[in-house]
Amino acid sequence: MNTVPEPATPDAIPDRPDATPDRAPAGAPAEDFTPAERARGRALRRAQLPWALGGRLAGLALTLLLGLTPAGAALVTATGGWFGGSRTAGVTAGATALVLLGQALRLPFAAGARTVRARYGLVTQGWAGWALDAVRGLALTLVLLLPLALGLFALTAWSPQRWWLPAAGAAALLTAALSFLHPLLIEPVFNRFTPMPPGEQRTALLALAERDGVRVRDVLVADASRRTTALNAYVSGFGATRRIVAYDTLLTTAEPREVELVVAHELGHVRHRDVPVGTALGAVGAALAVAVLGLLSTWRPLLDAAGATDPADPRALPLLAALAALLGALSGPLQCAVSRRIEARADRHALELTGDAEQFVAMQRRLAVANVSDVDPPRVLELLFATHPSATRRIAAARAWQSVRGRTEPERSATPGESVV
Repeated sequence: MNTVPEPATPDAIPDRPDATPDRAPAGAPAEDFTPAERARGRALRRAQLPWALGGRLAGLALTLLLGLTPAGAALVTATGGWFGGSRTAGVTAGATALVLLGQALRLPFAAGARTVRARYGLVTQGWAGWALDAVRGLALTLVLLLPLALGLFALTAWSPQRWWLPAAGAAALLTAALSFLHPLLIEPVFNRFTPMPPGEQRTALLALAERDGVRVRDVLVADASRRTTALNAYVSGFGATRRIVAYDTLLTTAEPREVELVVAHELGHVRHRDVPVGTALGAVGAALAVAVLGLLSTWRPLLDAAGATDPADPRALPLLAALAALLGALSGPLQCAVSRRIEARADRHALELTGDAEQFVAMQRRLAVANVSDVDPPRVLELLFATHPSATRRIAAARAWQSVRGRTEPERSATPGESVV
C-alpha cells in the first residue's frame, strides 16, 4: 500500500483500546473460521516463513559482510577497475555490483516462497512472468539508485565531514517526490490498469467516495489475476491523480457490498491523510537516517574496518549501504506498529462510513480465506513483521464497535402511525 486517511467518527463512540483492531482481544467466535481454514493459514505461514525470513537475514548478512570488512572495498575497486578505475566508475560499478549480488542471493529465497504460495493456489503467473517481474524490479532499482549514489558521492567529495547536511534535505525531498510519482511511474511497471466499466459497482464506489468527502478521478481495475489469486484494493495518488484501484480478483470473487467495505477502509486512509502524513514522516525519517549515516561514516574504526579512507572514498559505499540496511532493520518493528495503528483507524472509518459491521466481518473472513492468511499468528511475529492487525483482531474489534454503538445510540420513538421494527 501506499503503502497506502474526520467527520465520519462520532463523538459518541469512545476511543477504547478494545474498540481498535490492533488492540482488540484476539479470538473471534470459532465459527468465523473453520478448523480447516485456520490450519491452512497456519500451515502456509509456517511453510513460507523460513523462505521470507531467510531471505531478509541473508540479504542483511551479505550487506554487513561487505560493508564492515575490506571485502566490499575490494569489490568496488575491482568492478570500478573494469570501467577505467575513475571515481565515477567506482561508484557506479560498485553500486551496481552491490545490487546484483543482493538480488542474486535473495532470488532463491523468493523462488522458494513463490513455490510455497503456488502449492496453496495463490500464484497464477508462470516462472517466465515471475522472472520478468524480477528483471523489471532490478532495472527499476538501478534506475533509481545509481543517480542517488552518484549524487551522494558528489556531496561527500564537496565535504567529507558535512556532506550529510544537504543530503538529508535531498533525501526528504526525494521521499516526497517518489510518494507522489509512485502511482504514475512505478505502479504501471508491474500492472495494467483499465477504467472500471460503467455500472452499479462503479456508481456505488464513486458515491461512497463522494459521501466520504473524498474526490477521486476514476475507478480503475488492476489485472492482478495474471499474477495472483489474492484479493485487494487501494486508493492511490494525490489530488488530480487520486483513483480507486480494485484488483480484478476482488471484483470477481467478493460480493459488491464487501468490495465497498474494502474501499471504505482505503478511503479512511485518505480522510485521515495517511499518505501525506506518512510521506512527511518518511521524509523526516529519511533525513534523520542520513544524518545518522553522516555521523557514523566519519567514525575511524568503521572506516578502517571497511577499508576506506573517508566518506568521500568510493570504497566507503558498501559501509554506507550496510549502515542504512541496519538502520532499516532496527526501525522495522516500530514502522510495523505504526502501520497497524493506522490500519486499525482505517477499519474503524469503514465501520463508521458504512455502519455495516456484519458485512465488515464477512469481508474480513473472505479476505483471510482467499489470501490463506494465518488469522491468529503468534504475537511475536505480529509485533515484528505484521503491517496489519490479524483477522481475528479486526473481527473482534468490529463486534466491539457494534456493541458499543448499540449501547450509545438511543432508541428512536415511533411517530404517530409509524411502527418501529
